[in-house]
Amino acid sequence: RLMNKLILVTRLSFIFLVININSQEIFLEYSQKIPGTNISVEMAAIPGGEFIMGSPNNEKNRLADEGPQRKVVVDSFWMAKHETTWNLFQLYMDREIDENQVRNTSNEINIDVDGVSSATTPYVEMSFGMGTDGYPAISMTQLSASKFCEWLSAMTGNYYRLPTEAEWEYACRAGSTGPYHFDEKSESLDEYAWYSNNSDGKYQKVGSKKPNGFGLFDMHGNVSEWTLDQYDAKSYSNQTDNVLYNPYNYATKLYPRVVKGGSFMNPDYRVRSATRFSSNKQWKKQDPQIPRSRWWHTDAQFLGFRIVRPFEAPSEEDKIKYWIN
Repeated sequence: RLMNKLILVTRLSFIFLVININSQEIFLEYSQKIPGTNISVEMAAIPGGEFIMGSPNNEKNRLADEGPQRKVVVDSFWMAKHETTWNLFQLYMDREIDENQVRNTSNEINIDVDGVSSATTPYVEMSFGMGTDGYPAISMTQLSASKFCEWLSAMTGNYYRLPTEAEWEYACRAGSTGPYHFDEKSESLDEYAWYSNNSDGKYQKVGSKKPNGFGLFDMHGNVSEWTLDQYDAKSYSNQTDNVLYNPYNYATKLYPRVVKGGSFMNPDYRVRSATRFSSNKQWKKQDPQIPRSRWWHTDAQFLGFRIVRPFEAPSEEDKIKYWIN
């Protein structure tokens, strides 16, 4: 019996090709131009597959919430090669290019950009003197990051969102099974990551270290990254299925949510692929506003995000669900 779909995956200079015989769709890395600007987002093609999520019991410095390990299958998606920069996030905050919204009947998403809420201007300079041009945007809430994705989707016609925890770890590992996405026997963390030992106490320009096998930069360190999932220290142990397909722990409360990757502030063992962080309301401790901002975590100078785009666009209901989570 012939298979309905033939998937060819070729790795050449971090380029992946997937051909679907039924639809003739081509799955390649691409550059997302932001209408009305000279700014683009480089999107890497991440071919779907199976991996072991979490860390084994014998992994050095592992924490209990990283296991037990589980077998996970994720569908293909694109992921931004770099963490979202201030150059890009500022466009969302300023909203001066909204009139350049791309409208086309073939768009994955067709919503009025004017209807997307924008993050309020923070009361302090949110880079905290660490730099803005080419540096990762930081300190936004998960809501702020998700609304950015909704705005970008409206502007471009392509559907963007935050990654699930499973998608993030799968993309970070790039086929690896060890603590990091590279071979520790022949390479060092300093080649790939900004962390407490080499960061000088501040974030660095995105893409200034080596990428992983999928062509993604700064998956270890620099800034930690938002995912969509609700954080639960026992979520792995509560799973009973032998294989999980596109798992996603839908959030039903504001805190805590899952953050991955570790940052320039963390030691080496906290920027491992399996490391999990939980968001905390104390990240708004210094916010003098009453009520405190929905858009900013004034005490999370280590926190940023990157975007993904599913290879197969979800239903209209799911598109919205991922944005308002």
